[in-house]
This record gives sequence, structure tokens and C-alpha cells, in this order.
Amino acid sequence: MTDQELRTYAFLTIISAVILWEFMANKRPLQQSKVKRWLNNFGLIAVDTVVVKLLLPAGAFGVAIWAESKGYGLLNNIELSPLAATVVTVVVLDMIIYWQHRLFHVVPVLWRLHQVHHADRDIDVSTGLRFHPIEILISMLIKFAAVIVLGAPAAAVVLFEVILNGMAMFNHGNIRLPKALDSLVRLLFVTPDMHRVHHSIFKHETNSNYGFNLSIWDKLFGSYHAQPDLGHDKMTIGLEQYQGNTPTSSLLWMLKLPFRQTGGIYSQPNPKKIEEES
Repeated sequence: MTDQELRTYAFLTIISAVILWEFMANKRPLQQSKVKRWLNNFGLIAVDTVVVKLLLPAGAFGVAIWAESKGYGLLNNIELSPLAATVVTVVVLDMIIYWQHRLFHVVPVLWRLHQVHHADRDIDVSTGLRFHPIEILISMLIKFAAVIVLGAPAAAVVLFEVILNGMAMFNHGNIRLPKALDSLVRLLFVTPDMHRVHHSIFKHETNSNYGFNLSIWDKLFGSYHAQPDLGHDKMTIGLEQYQGNTPTSSLLWMLKLPFRQTGGIYSQPNPKKIEEES
């Protein structure tokens, strides 16, 4: 099985499971038409896929193979067992994704791209894959650089991408977990209730809970917010400036958004300032 086949099978399996879970045990009623949102959100995902395939066809897997052939990167120059190298790769790349996510909230020009993800007024499995294609390209380039510097094994890179993609779909899912199970799982992993806080309309909540996979980074780096201030049932999802009749579920609107808006007040470089203003 090729790396692409593995990622495709994993994607289809996980997204099918989360969709079924959403239908059987949803957390919140949706505010918009599910059919319209899904057509546009998955349309954006299709655009992202085409853009990446055209501009960065080798992907992180190809970059990892190239780095290994050249002997580039830390793990290509030290002795570690395959298991240890895999664990190091998954953990380090996950931490880099955490800081990358924070960066997209801090730098205004990056936030203009990232707000496409946050502007969704509902949150479900499709939101976890809803990103502007330029953000996807920048994210891929950051990942490429990390893979080269780390010297990550190609197989570990594929495993990380499967985990990250799967966890993004899981923790954006509109799914209900028993409170006791949620508390247990979030000791190590990001849960839907934990990540939902990040999609709150309140900026001090939007600028928290950046992790997609391991929950330790938010707790370690001071960005953890356990529960939304108004509770999960009463919280408002999305961004303040894109409520009401704003066509946030339109594919064309999402593609144009970074080029016609400044991003509002959600880009916050100073956590202390966030606390003072909230």
C-alpha cells in the first residue's frame, strides 16, 4: 500500500465514523443548512487538494525521503531505534503545529487567512478541514522545513499526517462525549469539547486551546481554557463580525475573504492584553 492510499483509506474511515457519530449523538443543533455548508466546505477542501497536488506534488513524504537520501536533519545523524524516531517525530511535529497555529492567530496577515476556518458559524467534521488554500500551502511549507531539520523518517511523517488529519476531524466533530470520558481523554488528547472553546465568538476563548492532537501543549504553554464561559449549549460559534446574514458558508466568499477583510479584532499578539480586554 502506498502512502497516498494509506492516507486516503484512513481519511475515509475516520470521516465516515465521525459523520455517523454526529448523526447518532450530536452535541449542538446546527444554525445553518447542513447540506449547503457541506457542499461549500467540502468544495473548499477539494480546491485545497487540487492546489497542493499541483504546487507541492511530492508532499511531506517525498521531502522526508529526499532529506534521508541527503543525510539532512537530526534524526538522520543520530542512532535511534525506528520506534523512538517515530515517537520523536510525532511529538515534535505536533508541537510545531501547535506553535504554527498560534502564529496564525498572532500575525495579522496570517490571521486574514486563518479566519476562513473560524468564520464557520457551526462546527462539525467539515469545519476541521475548512482552510483557505493559501493557508494550506504555507502550512505545508512549514511542515517541509520541520521534516528536513528534524530528519523525520518518511513512515513517521505519514503516520503523523494520518493522526493529525484524523484528530482534526474528531475534535471538530459535533459529537457528544460523556463528561467523565472527556475528562479522561483530554489528559493526553484534544477532545471535541476542548477544541470547541477555540471556536467561540469571545476572543479570549478563540485565542486558547490551539492544539489539534496532544492536549499537553496548551497546558504547558498557558493557553488552556477548560470550558466555554457560557457553556457548550449557549456559546456562539464563529467570529463576531461574520454573524447574522453574512454568507460564511459560500465557497466564493471563503476564497475571497482574506483579500477584502482585515480580520477584525481576533488577531491578538499579547495574551495579557486578551485578559485585560475580555
